[in-house]
Amino acid sequence: MVVGVALLALAALAVFYLRDGQRVSPRARSFEFTYVARLPALPPDAQRVRLWIPLPEADDYQEVTDLSVDSPLPFERHRESEYGDEYLYLEFDRSQLSAPLEVALRFRATRREHRVALNRGYGAVAAAPAASDAKQLARFLAPDRLVPTDGVIAALSEQATRGKETPIEKARAIYDYVVSTMKYDKSGEGWGRGDAIYACNARQGNCTDFHALFIGMMRAAGIPARFEIGFSLPPDKSEGEIPGYHCWAQFYVEPYGWIPVDASEAWKHPEKRDYFFGAHDEDRVLFTLGRDIRFNPAQAGEPLNYFIYPYAEVDAKEFKGVESQFRFRNLPHPAN
Repeated sequence: MVVGVALLALAALAVFYLRDGQRVSPRARSFEFTYVARLPALPPDAQRVRLWIPLPEADDYQEVTDLSVDSPLPFERHRESEYGDEYLYLEFDRSQLSAPLEVALRFRATRREHRVALNRGYGAVAAAPAASDAKQLARFLAPDRLVPTDGVIAALSEQATRGKETPIEKARAIYDYVVSTMKYDKSGEGWGRGDAIYACNARQGNCTDFHALFIGMMRAAGIPARFEIGFSLPPDKSEGEIPGYHCWAQFYVEPYGWIPVDASEAWKHPEKRDYFFGAHDEDRVLFTLGRDIRFNPAQAGEPLNYFIYPYAEVDAKEFKGVESQFRFRNLPHPAN
């Protein structure tokens, strides 16, 4: 991803930690992942179809190999310019389809625990992080369409961080506010859009809402914060279907660099509240980064709120009839 941090080869991912003075390898999980997008039917008068499908991203904590695409129609690989998210792009006429379209994406991945020492007795033995690109940091201080940094969000941020001196203290205060105030609850309407104002008022939602509020309050406090989205892998299962996405956040503070946070998992697992301030476990796979996604080639519709499910347009209008399915299967644990 274009986030100003150089990608590392797998060998460089073998970061060690200090626990009680001993070198400890981070936990890791290897798996196969299958992502299927289907266009079961098109409107009778449909002519031109465009389809975008997200691809998994490699970064310092995730290696992606053996990526293959099974598609009856030609496709291209593109990256959007703001965040560097990669995706498959298909453009075709209805006459090219002799049956419902199905595109299957398969890959292998190794995901490693990402844990940052925040003066809590658990230290990373690694080189100091390189300073992130100033332009990227500025973007992660700016508002998104559903994540303002002024008004009630700014007021909440100021209230939560009052009396806190350092960026880490402010970040922890905002994290504690979100985890303590929000409830993971997908009842009613309005949840799941990552609308920080909705989260502020309703005080409930899913991971998207938790992290919209967290990111908005962080940016209002002058701390860069970014949104990441992918899928959770059940820690107690070795294979199976995944019902839907999971998202999380990171914030940037020198000299640590990007620091992981998962506020909704902290709510679900109160015993891990300290852990998820400064850590992402290995039971996840990252696909894309950022909000308000504008593709290249660009979609005719509005920027995407976030990008994890297939997006399609038929004759320059959004088409919501795309189906998707996600499955995983564990592979043998990689050698550390």
